[in-house]
Amino acid sequence: MATENGAQESVNNDHLIRSSDSQHPANLIPELCRKFWTLGWVTGTGGGASIRDDDLVYLAPSGVQKELMKSEDIYVLSLSQQTDPKIRIYLRSPPSFKPSQCTPLFIAAFTKRNAGCCIHTHSQWAVLITLLLEQMPNPEQKTMFEINNIEQIKGFGRGFQKQGNLGYHDTLRIPVIENTPHEEDLTESLEAAMDKYPDTYAVLVRRHGVYVWGENVHKAKTQCESLDYLFQLAIEMRKLGISWLSDIA
Repeated sequence: MATENGAQESVNNDHLIRSSDSQHPANLIPELCRKFWTLGWVTGTGGGASIRDDDLVYLAPSGVQKELMKSEDIYVLSLSQQTDPKIRIYLRSPPSFKPSQCTPLFIAAFTKRNAGCCIHTHSQWAVLITLLLEQMPNPEQKTMFEINNIEQIKGFGRGFQKQGNLGYHDTLRIPVIENTPHEEDLTESLEAAMDKYPDTYAVLVRRHGVYVWGENVHKAKTQCESLDYLFQLAIEMRKLGISWLSDIA
């Protein structure tokens, strides 16, 4: 067992990350990150992903080149053992690398939304959307991305503990929080956004990227892909003078 300051016992619980199952979290996180790297979501060691399996949480480390990550690089912690928000206890730690500063934000998705997977990207499209919103004259518009009447919106659920997905005519809303010098300091703002907008499955971070979660890996991944598509589309729409919101019925 290890604490975040690096102290650990002699047994490192490597059995937690050893499996021949391709869907095991310790194998799936590196595979997902390799795919995300090809999309430009996790370049330069930025971004990451975390998967929850019941009480166990598997996390990509800090400082690793995501396209080269291996299962041996994965951290594992138990949610039920995290009693102090400032001190995280790990069941398994890699011999090198450091815990990700994204960890408390991933944990927020797991504890407040019962998510099974949370993805953090540094997508250029996500960053550009926050910059466009920053230029809006209305303060409320600066902190909310909204788009409707686009087919890809159907890729999102209606909200936490709600059945079904959004429809074509529905409006997708993604809140924006301000960036901080240290990523873990975003936790309070992210949790506040989740409380204020309980139906959102994502939070944008100004000039930084986006956090996206879902009840399982499949839903988190497809929502993240759908959102990145919508961000890119919205930027092209803005170039052409097309509004993100329309009154098509």
